[in-house]
Amino acid sequence: MSPDGTQGTSAVRDLIRRPYFWGIIAIALLLLVNTLKDPGYLAVSYNETTGSLVGNVIDILRAAAPIAMISVGMCLVIATAGIDLSVGSVMAVAGAVAMELLASAGGSPGAAAAALALALLLGAALGAVNAVLVSVVGLQPFISTLVLMLAGRGLAKVITGGQNTAASNETFRWLANGYVLGIPVVFVLAVLIVLAVGLLVRRSALGLMIEAIGMDPRAARLAGVNRRGLLFAVYIASGTLAAVGGVFATASVMTVDVSNTGYQLEMDAILAVVIGGTSLAGGKFNITGAAIGALLIATLDKTVVFLGISSSATPAFKAIVIIALCLLQSERVRTLFRARRSRESGAGTNAPQKEAVAA
Repeated sequence: MSPDGTQGTSAVRDLIRRPYFWGIIAIALLLLVNTLKDPGYLAVSYNETTGSLVGNVIDILRAAAPIAMISVGMCLVIATAGIDLSVGSVMAVAGAVAMELLASAGGSPGAAAAALALALLLGAALGAVNAVLVSVVGLQPFISTLVLMLAGRGLAKVITGGQNTAASNETFRWLANGYVLGIPVVFVLAVLIVLAVGLLVRRSALGLMIEAIGMDPRAARLAGVNRRGLLFAVYIASGTLAAVGGVFATASVMTVDVSNTGYQLEMDAILAVVIGGTSLAGGKFNITGAAIGALLIATLDKTVVFLGISSSATPAFKAIVIIALCLLQSERVRTLFRARRSRESGAGTNAPQKEAVAA
């Protein structure tokens, strides 16, 4: 670092400019609020019987896993200037087909593997349907995915006969309730998937091509970028990751609720993506930011319950937190704040000079 500290100051400024920095600050503030109410909120203990870490923080990590899955898929779709409103319904469909298979196939590890494979395959197929409607038929992404959002719930009800389906399979249940070195398996799997997707899109030209078609589809086509192929890739990835989220959500309770599984989680995913710094206009995305945004949404949901906020006031509370965070992320707001502070500082500096002149 330079003697005058310029390099250190520049590093701090670069960190503050990163959108997900404010997401981390928001998570810390929410945890602080919870700790002020209960000093033992962040305590984590070890349960020797189950070989697991136990505590509110562990619960937040577990809850963040399915949100992270759909947020990462949503992040890639939004980078192409699209959107995927069907992820919540895809979660319900994936959970429904998995529970139906397990209910009839028994509790063997083979049945769990088959249920997982079938859920992921169906999620990819539904993602491909979105891709066909967007890239081949030419419908707007909002309309295409809205159609599947509505149809997906109906498909889940057809699969389960309109009933909530429960099953028993310890291997499948372990995916959401098991532990590795005391850490929830579901969180470990989510981290591995996020890292894999992040490395894939940032260590290859894939990420640049996705951003290119989001910035300027015509220029990308003239440059030889296969827009249709990329759209198929991102929508299939979004459907598959939504199916993973559906497996996580249903495996935790070994029951699928076709009306509530994944309900409105597409909104949480969009919020997580925006919090993470991905532009809704396309052409820019941040996988790390989306994952941090998912962790923030999970922390916010747990905070709402912990503080005892009524269900009728919950949306307003979440909206206030999200709006405050977005204002902190805004470069324009920060610039106005810095300009005002500079004016106040200048006025304070000039005051002694004015007094000297008057004297």
